[in-house]
Amino acid sequence: MADRRIERGNRTRQLVLRRAVDLASVEGLDGLSLGRLAGELELSKSGVFALFGSKEDLQLATIGAATEVFVEHVIEPANAAPPGIDRLWRTCDGWLTYSRDRVFPGGCFFYAASAEFDARSGKVHDALVAARANWSRHLERTARDAQRAGEVAPGTDIPQLVFELAAFLEMANAESVLHDEFTCYDKASRAVLNRLRAAATDPAALPE
Repeated sequence: MADRRIERGNRTRQLVLRRAVDLASVEGLDGLSLGRLAGELELSKSGVFALFGSKEDLQLATIGAATEVFVEHVIEPANAAPPGIDRLWRTCDGWLTYSRDRVFPGGCFFYAASAEFDARSGKVHDALVAARANWSRHLERTARDAQRAGEVAPGTDIPQLVFELAAFLEMANAESVLHDEFTCYDKASRAVLNRLRAAATDPAALPE
């Protein structure tokens, strides 16, 4: 009986978080409400409150759930390729696809949430800072792996390269969400490829 209650609670938690990440990507983390989510999903308010306890707990859990989705759609597919310039390209291309395909209805969840909390303080701000830092570190580690594999030129300034790549990605997301148009993803893809070709020891290893 206890195991069934735990399983039911876990299913309810996942259901709530799936709705929460979609809602927060459009309306922001401050737009989340335990009561609203319970009502929309036709769940017991007391049951939802028991799972999360407070709005801040819900916001933090939503960031965690969004991170899992991001890893599934961006990190894991690219990591199927061996370390090198192709994996770095696939990571960037995966990010553009994740944003373009609206895995989250509001575009990149972390871009939107970071803009919402960038000037604040507290646990939610810190969780978003950590999430973005993890992404930057992953991108830099992927670039350094490509350099160690001999596919990125030895003198390449890796932090600068990563900064530029991330800027191309986020600009495409921002323009697409703001103007509801998608040609910016093709522009960003070309910009990323051009930047990677400039850093690659063999530019022909990248797609045309």
